[in-house]
Order: sequence, then C-alpha cells, then structure tokens
Amino acid sequence: MSDTPPFEQMSAPETKTGRIGDPVPRDLDAVYDIPVQVSAVLGRATMQVAQLLKLGRGAVVELDRKLGEAVDIYVNNRLVARGEVVMVDDNRLGVTMTEIIKGDRAS
Repeated sequence: MSDTPPFEQMSAPETKTGRIGDPVPRDLDAVYDIPVQVSAVLGRATMQVAQLLKLGRGAVVELDRKLGEAVDIYVNNRLVARGEVVMVDDNRLGVTMTEIIKGDRAS
C-alpha cells in the first residue's frame, strides 16, 4: 500500500496555487493529522415545531432537492463541493465529488 494520501493522487481543476491533485510539499506534514468534519447534505426542509412533533416512524419529510440532483459537501460547515451519492459496499453509502466550489462561490 502506498504512503501517499489518496487526495494527492486525484486530479481536479486548476486553482490559484496549482492543481488540487498535485503533491503537497513536505512542510505541510503537520496538517495531515488535523481532524475536519465532512458532511454531505441531501437537502433541507422547513417546518413548524408542531409538524415536527407529529412525525413518527415511517414519516416522510420532503426535501428541497429533486431525485438525482447533486448533494452539497461541506468541510467544517463550509461548502466546498457538490457530488453524487454512490454505493460503497453492499450496505454503505458514499459521496463522489463532481464539482469543486471555489472560495468566492461557497456559502
């Protein structure tokens, strides 16, 4: 198995500092161990507390996204990409990035 982190092997669009997939200089080794929270948001819904309290097992909450629409990928609560839900194993889901969001477009 390679010691190279997977993100160094990826290719992606150009950025101001070069390609996202380019190898990271060794002076950044210290940041590899910093934990980050990654979230994939399928969609959002707004409802009143009374509606929320009426929800039970099997209830369906309609989201603001359509089937097949990209999910938002957040790192530390900051939008960084959009992607698609994929099957990883027989019973696990993952997200594959399809679009990297530039800093000025992220919200």
